[in-house]
Amino acid sequence: MSNANEPDVVWTVLRLARMLERAQTELTLPQYRVLRMVGAGAASSARVAEQLSVRRPTITAAADGLVASGHLVRESDPADRRVVRLCLTPSGRAALERADAALRARCTAVLGEVSDPDRLVALLGEVDAALDARRTRTAARS
Repeated sequence: MSNANEPDVVWTVLRLARMLERAQTELTLPQYRVLRMVGAGAASSARVAEQLSVRRPTITAAADGLVASGHLVRESDPADRRVVRLCLTPSGRAALERADAALRARCTAVLGEVSDPDRLVALLGEVDAALDARRTRTAARS
């Protein structure tokens, strides 16, 4: 996959992550990830943890902070009162939209420096699909 003339993919991904961490948002990247998952539809902490490939206590800690800041609420599932769902508040949706805009602006600035940004975006979509497939296979083995 790599030779001496190719960039170190791991290093590049880490640099991109650091660039996104420095975006001026009121959310940390872990908080953003949780809000982004919950924004796709009210979800249980277990489901969010599964989707993000982290342990439930990690999501619980992030959710506690987001509930305290008014960005999330916890609601009982009417079908199963043992299940607690995480739901975005209007404040959480607004924070997510502001963070999306700031993070996209950072990405757009970098894409403007790339010779074929459309191809890069398409390839990143393939990487995203591969990550989903890998997570699904790993979950099936568990």
